[in-house]
Amino acid sequence: MNTSEYEANSEYDYNDTCEEERGPELPDGSTVLVVLYYILFCLSLLGNTTVLWVLLRYIRLKTMTDVCLLNLALSDLIMAITLPLWAYTYPTLASCKLMTGAYQLSFYSGTLFVTLMSVDRYLAIVHAVAAMRARTLRYGITASITIWVISIVMALPGVTFASLEMDEDDISSECQPLYPEESQRFWKLLRNFSENTVGLFVCLPIMIFCYVKILVVLSKSRNAKKDRAVKLIFTIVCVFVVCWVPYNVTVFLQTLQLFMDILDTCKASKTINSAVHVAEILALTHCCLNPVIYAFVGEKFRKSLGKVLTRYPCWSHQSRTAFSLRDTTDRETSNTPVKSDY
Repeated sequence: MNTSEYEANSEYDYNDTCEEERGPELPDGSTVLVVLYYILFCLSLLGNTTVLWVLLRYIRLKTMTDVCLLNLALSDLIMAITLPLWAYTYPTLASCKLMTGAYQLSFYSGTLFVTLMSVDRYLAIVHAVAAMRARTLRYGITASITIWVISIVMALPGVTFASLEMDEDDISSECQPLYPEESQRFWKLLRNFSENTVGLFVCLPIMIFCYVKILVVLSKSRNAKKDRAVKLIFTIVCVFVVCWVPYNVTVFLQTLQLFMDILDTCKASKTINSAVHVAEILALTHCCLNPVIYAFVGEKFRKSLGKVLTRYPCWSHQSRTAFSLRDTTDRETSNTPVKSDY
């Protein structure tokens, strides 16, 4: 089976020579891919379930920030629970549609929630007073419901056309879209255009704008804690760019193949096809990194997690010492910390 449903979506009709000589890639069902799937599954499951547990039981949902963090964890968890299915070379139609829907739903919702958190952080720092009414729990819930509805609608075509196709030797089956012949070009363009619009042309510029404005405000702040905030912001943008921009670029190149003869060659096809494999693996790692970026480095979440761990004897001494030392350091490095919900 292909590395992901997106990889299956990337299949175009190339000439016979190109089919005979593929670019370098990991074979479906290989030990490396299977191990990678399960590592990502375990890390994402552990991180995101911990975020959900602490948020719902100890922090409670009080602000837009909490709602965004909860939904981002849910989005990553949806992706994580389907990863073990990708290790099998004989998927069923039901599992094929499940993987397709989960991947696309996670892609759209995760990207939109990352963008919403960027806007929320922008409002909290750049327009702290004016935005107090806009960053309430009610608006957070409304925005989250809207994002989930949009993500489900955009993921529906992929689920609808997902199907199984046996390989030439009937050894394994592949999960890939089966579009009607008369409208195949339209659905391919719609899929690629939707992904690029959300991930590359809308959300990424919004994130860059928000964080540039935040950096401008922080640069004028006389705060010893400013350097940590700048590093966190830089990490958020860099991780998103490294994980998702390569995938969106390969999707964009696939779109150009439908219009430009210069890219519709055997060599270009093999290069893009190989790049898709690497880009998809990078994209998968984002669901493991989100809990670290948005939760575990946040002061409020860190303190709540520390209180939880102190209830267990095996963790009480280590966690109490670590968190008390971190809090002491925070107090010493800044008397006027940057106000943030993270």
